[in-house]
Amino acid sequence: MKEKANKELTKLLQGNKNFVNGTPTTKNMSLETLQKFAFHQEPYACVLTCSDSRVVPEIIFDCGIGELFVVRVAGMTTGPNIIESVEYAVKCLQVPLLILLGHDDCGVMKYANDGYPTEPQYFKSLMHCVYPVFEDIPEKTDSNFVAKKHTHMVEKVLLEKSPIIKKAVEENRLIIANCHFDHSTGLVSLID
Repeated sequence: MKEKANKELTKLLQGNKNFVNGTPTTKNMSLETLQKFAFHQEPYACVLTCSDSRVVPEIIFDCGIGELFVVRVAGMTTGPNIIESVEYAVKCLQVPLLILLGHDDCGVMKYANDGYPTEPQYFKSLMHCVYPVFEDIPEKTDSNFVAKKHTHMVEKVLLEKSPIIKKAVEENRLIIANCHFDHSTGLVSLID
């Protein structure tokens, strides 16, 4: 399964290069493709990412209908319904790859960076998910740096709060790839 996950990750990163180069190859974006998957789905990856209108996994990875199971929420925050959505992809759809996709210029990260440690007036549940990242950041910093740290924190939260995800990782049925999308270049890169 690990080999399959790595193959799919390579495919997605190549698709991102196609997007950046303006040479998309996706052909399965038609009614015919949708009808093929009318009563089942077989995505090969789950992407957990932000709701930001500029972050569209199917486009930036050069994918079509049926390839990705995408979970989107502002700031890639991880409440119970988001965790369960990812669990569904892992347990029921048996995806071998989970992409955690943070991005530059994230409004939620900016809001958190500007507001921490003050109790927020708005977006309290979002900040409840993001504020813990600042425990590992010694001083105020760039919100893009915060976004990358947050991506790692999301992985940690998923592994701590989801026995389904943790077991799949431990049994090598799932690989988690922490990634970051740069709006100025269009590139998705793996982050350490």
